[in-house]
Amino acid sequence: MAGEIPDLVATPRARTGKGGARDARRRGKVPAVVYGGEKAPQAIELDFNMLLKKLRDGRFMSTLFNLKVEGEDDVRVICRNVQRDVVKDLPTHADFMRLRRTSRVNLFIPVDFQNHAAAPGIKRGGVLTVVRPEVELMVTAGDIPEKIVVDLTGLGIGDTVTISMVTLPEGAKPT
Repeated sequence: MAGEIPDLVATPRARTGKGGARDARRRGKVPAVVYGGEKAPQAIELDFNMLLKKLRDGRFMSTLFNLKVEGEDDVRVICRNVQRDVVKDLPTHADFMRLRRTSRVNLFIPVDFQNHAAAPGIKRGGVLTVVRPEVELMVTAGDIPEKIVVDLTGLGIGDTVTISMVTLPEGAKPT
């Protein structure tokens, strides 16, 4: 993971269940839960606009966050699920899992294809067909890669690239 761990600011939620979730949504918040580790699950709420911005920025599901909850110690979390409204496609609930830097977790990491101009197959009129735009890897929480880079140099028409041909980051294993 490049750079420092971004912060995610939340407030504790007093009420849980359907009524508490509806109340949070009326106030412009998104109800969420933090689970895992040695602690009990904790109900929190996030600011709707902040969550929507982070979701639209991309890589939300594969980013390790530093969760800051009022009155609690900071904890590292990763998003495991975001429930969305069926019609509007806006977030209605989120699930986060507590992690240590040494925890291993399965994540979908995007694949970036580079050097299109250096591929003889593409120069001759071939087309790059991407079967998997992201690959599921088992990685250490402290070393989450931003992307997997695939070099297309020297690939001709009919050539394929498999996960065994790609140089993976240190400590990452395909699932």
